[in-house]
Amino acid sequence: MTTLVLGGTGKTGRRVIDRLTALGRPVRSGSRSSSPAFDWADLDGWPAALQGAESMYVTYYPDLAVPGSRADIRALTELAVDSGVRRMVLLSGRGEPEAQACERIVQESGLEWTIVRCAWFMQNFNEGYLLDAVQAGVIALPAGDVAEPFVDADDIADVAVAALTGDGHAGRVYELTGPRLLTFADAAAELSAALGEPVEYAPVKPEEFAAGAAEAGVPAEDIETLNALFAEVLDGRNAYVVDGVREALGRPARDFAAFARNWARDLGR
Repeated sequence: MTTLVLGGTGKTGRRVIDRLTALGRPVRSGSRSSSPAFDWADLDGWPAALQGAESMYVTYYPDLAVPGSRADIRALTELAVDSGVRRMVLLSGRGEPEAQACERIVQESGLEWTIVRCAWFMQNFNEGYLLDAVQAGVIALPAGDVAEPFVDADDIADVAVAALTGDGHAGRVYELTGPRLLTFADAAAELSAALGEPVEYAPVKPEEFAAGAAEAGVPAEDIETLNALFAEVLDGRNAYVVDGVREALGRPARDFAAFARNWARDLGR
């Protein structure tokens, strides 16, 4: 049962590929650098990427909350059905109305579907655009003092693989969070303690964040997307914990402190 992993080089996608490979499952990465390549902006290349796949893990770039995502997800699900795909696991956004509209498209497609819904990854701090800020000692974001139940990308991958390979997950929406709420100031403090270096959180206005991100070389379209997401989901709507990891896997979600300690260990701290 070949699984196509869209976003196979991303934070969750590469983890899903690693786990499927370890299980001895046939897996194919779908990215702009893979062969055949998959690019959300090149619909003509999609059929070759989907050929022979019986299941799919779908992550959308840059985010399901952006305009145009619904049309792309509809086109993908229709092609998946026509191509013989049987099972689809969609990574969705927590508290994002546009993402929930995309979920409904998948749910109505006729595929065996599972929705994995979450928001802020812990790995945004050490694998994404916040890494430079952490290393510089100041995380400047337009997030105010809103709390977020940061979720570990390893938990997301574990849930996705369970849904791709096991029974009992079809038709389920798993909303994933970590086990506790932290503000970005809390997260910075925990990173500082684990890494043994000062890391602080500095709340800024959206325009200040945009200027700093542009100076750091972040593409303008990514800055626009990030600012839109900050405004949409960092308003307190996601400031509560749920137990989706335990529902899917029968174990608790990983804690932010463990993530920080593991990162420090990997760095030899």
